[in-house]
Amino acid sequence: MPNSYIIEVEHLVKKYGKLTAVNDISFTVDEGESFGLLGPNGAGKTTVINILCTLSKPTSGKALINGFDVNRQRSQVRQSIGLVFQDPSLDDKLTALENLEFHSRVYNIPRAVRKERMEQMLNMVELWERRRDVVKTFSGGMKRRLELARGLLHYPKVLFLDEPTLGLDPQTRHRLWDFILELRKKEGTTVFLTTHYMDEAEYASRIAVMDYGKLIALDTPRALKGTVGGDMISLGTADNNKAQAELKERYQIEAKSDGEQLTFEIANGDRFIPTLTRELKTEILSISLRRPTLEDVFLKLTGHGLRDEAVKSELKEIVRQLGRHQRRH
Repeated sequence: MPNSYIIEVEHLVKKYGKLTAVNDISFTVDEGESFGLLGPNGAGKTTVINILCTLSKPTSGKALINGFDVNRQRSQVRQSIGLVFQDPSLDDKLTALENLEFHSRVYNIPRAVRKERMEQMLNMVELWERRRDVVKTFSGGMKRRLELARGLLHYPKVLFLDEPTLGLDPQTRHRLWDFILELRKKEGTTVFLTTHYMDEAEYASRIAVMDYGKLIALDTPRALKGTVGGDMISLGTADNNKAQAELKERYQIEAKSDGEQLTFEIANGDRFIPTLTRELKTEILSISLRRPTLEDVFLKLTGHGLRDEAVKSELKEIVRQLGRHQRRH
C-alpha cells in the first residue's frame, strides 16, 4: 500500500571535508502538511533544503520527494517542487510577466495554459495590475510575492520556503503568509519552511529542531511547548536581589535576573501567583504570567535564543544590501 508521505528522509548525511553539516537525520512529511525546520545559524537547515531541492548531493542516506529519489530522479523532483530562496532570485531587468514567462518555459508548462496560469498567480498575489512593470521598481514585499507566484506557477506538490520573509516589515510578512495559507487550503500544497520568526513557526503543524547538524526534537508546536515544564512568571520588586534569595529559600525557585525583572518557570503559575503575592515579604511592584513559547523551547533545547539568531540574520542581510549598494555606486 502506498503511504501518504510526500517527503521521506532516511539517515541523511552531508559532509564538507571534516565538517559534518547534516548528521544522520531521518523524518517524514505528510502530503498537505505544513512542516517547519528551526535551528541556529549553521545548524544545517539550508543544507537540508538544498539536498531536498537537488541543489546539493548528500554524502550518504536517502531522500524522496513525491516518491522520487533526489539523487537518481532529479528532473522529476524538480518538477514536483517550488522554491522561494532566502536571497532574491528574480531578474530585476525583466517585467513581472516576463519573469513568469521564462519560468513557465523552463518547466515546460503547455502554451495552451501558460497565459491563464500566469494571470491566475499574479492575481493571487495581487500583482496583475503591475504585470508589465520592471521588477527593479517593486518593493521588497512585492518581489517576495512575485517569487511566491513564480514558485507556484507549475503547481508543485511541495513548496519550499527558506527564510521567505527575511527583511520584510511585519505587515508585509503577515500579508505574504495570508497568501501561503490560502494556497495550502485551496490546493493542498505541502509547505516546508525554515524561519527565524516564532510567529511564522506557529503556522507549521509540526516542527523539527536542528542543532550542530542533528535533529534534536520533532513534534507539534503545542507538544514542544509542553516540554518546557511550566508557566513563565516575570516579577518586579522593590529589591530584586532580596526577592531572588527569598524565592530560593522559601519555594526552592531559581529565578533569573535581567537587571530589571526576575523570571522563573513553575507549573500551574496562575495558582501560584495568589500565594506568592500573599507570602512574599519583599514588596512586589509588578507581576505577569505567560505560557511557554517556541522561543522558550528553542532556548531550552539549543542554549541559544532564536531571536538572537534572527538579529544576526537581519544584520547579515543589511550588510549584504549595503555591499550591493556600494558596488553599484
